[in-house]
Amino acid sequence: MEACFLTSNSFTRTVELVVPSIHARSLTHHTKRKPNQFQCRKAPFPSSIKCCHLGSEDADKPSISVDWRSFRARLVAGEQASKREEPEEPSSRVVDHPDSAIGDKWVHTIHEPEKGCLLIATEKLDGVHIFERTVILVLSTGPVGPTGVILNRPSLMSIKETRSTVLDVAGTFSDRPLFFGGPIEDGLFLVNGPKGGEVDDGLFEEVMMGLYYGTKESVGCAAEMVRRDVVGVEDFRFFDGYCGWEKDQLRDEIRAGYWTVAACSPSVIGLTSVPSMGLWEEILGLMGPKKVW
Repeated sequence: MEACFLTSNSFTRTVELVVPSIHARSLTHHTKRKPNQFQCRKAPFPSSIKCCHLGSEDADKPSISVDWRSFRARLVAGEQASKREEPEEPSSRVVDHPDSAIGDKWVHTIHEPEKGCLLIATEKLDGVHIFERTVILVLSTGPVGPTGVILNRPSLMSIKETRSTVLDVAGTFSDRPLFFGGPIEDGLFLVNGPKGGEVDDGLFEEVMMGLYYGTKESVGCAAEMVRRDVVGVEDFRFFDGYCGWEKDQLRDEIRAGYWTVAACSPSVIGLTSVPSMGLWEEILGLMGPKKVW
């Protein structure tokens, strides 16, 4: 897994509205693209915090929690199992696998990007240093354009080494490593939800069931959650920068074959550990023998 060096701290500086695109010479051996093909733009994130209230007034009310992604994954697994089977009498036998087992970790391709999906770099991005063999988690697909963070670009710096007064709240996260999340300069973090419960609405933004993201404005509440033992320090992953696309730009890149879009289980993200074999390779293995290009 490639490590990235961070030369400045995105959590403490003013963000430029437009980030320069990757140098055109890095794409010269690929199919010609539009000049702005890999430009990134500053995208506004939804307000991810209202207050640090960790209790819920509706805690005693019954709630319905349906993991529709897992339900869809079981349907996909059932369909794939049906295709592998060849019934002896096709006219009279119906193969159905409504409750196909999918395991704790699963990945399958989907046609369109959605909140909580993965963008898996294909061989067409080989040679593009920032995005080569990256796995991006899409955080939002709003009307302005999609945003996400690169999951598999750990830096060689901890929060303490960046001397960030924004993130190092009373030393709570000082030893947590930073990941390079993308070329747009801003700070974000992912956090696992509390075991046996959910984060209050307005505290963080839900990405998928049990996984949330927050901005630098909500770091104080994150530290308070750790202090109250609601979540552990190991449940956080901090990112320096993120990725953003214009409204139709990502869709054009997908159609051009630069990204494979996939849904995954929250356990694939694995905030508490970095897979030794690399997340990109692990996802290819979970997707099966078919490559992403």
